[in-house]
Amino acid sequence: MIEKCSEYKTKNTIIQSMPGIGNVVAFNLLSDMPELGYLTNKEAASLIGVAPFNKESGRYEGQRNIRGGRHKIRTVMYMAMMSAMQCNPVFKATYQRLLAAGKPKKTAIIACVRKMIIILNSMVRDGVMWNPKMNTN
Repeated sequence: MIEKCSEYKTKNTIIQSMPGIGNVVAFNLLSDMPELGYLTNKEAASLIGVAPFNKESGRYEGQRNIRGGRHKIRTVMYMAMMSAMQCNPVFKATYQRLLAAGKPKKTAIIACVRKMIIILNSMVRDGVMWNPKMNTN
């Protein structure tokens, strides 16, 4: 299906240009998240369930947690991040910085997944290939 449609073929090429992303992640993103590239970065992070939500009321300040979203994509992205932390210097540095700041390992991985989906959303939206110097903030 991807080879027959020029739009999906282009998106697939762009997504797989990021080190750490392979066929499985690209195919899941294209099939289960066709909105990729048409959303804001916050919407993309919320859609897969990696955006932190506040738990506050009045003076009470609770811990921020992720919730909701498309769990299948989140699971695949989590596994892709495990690979990306080994071969992608951008995510490796981000992960190490978060660990040095005292974040738990799983929290740091999810933060990196959020960064990854934001970068992928921007890449697909702008039609550009992976650039390690891409500004994500």
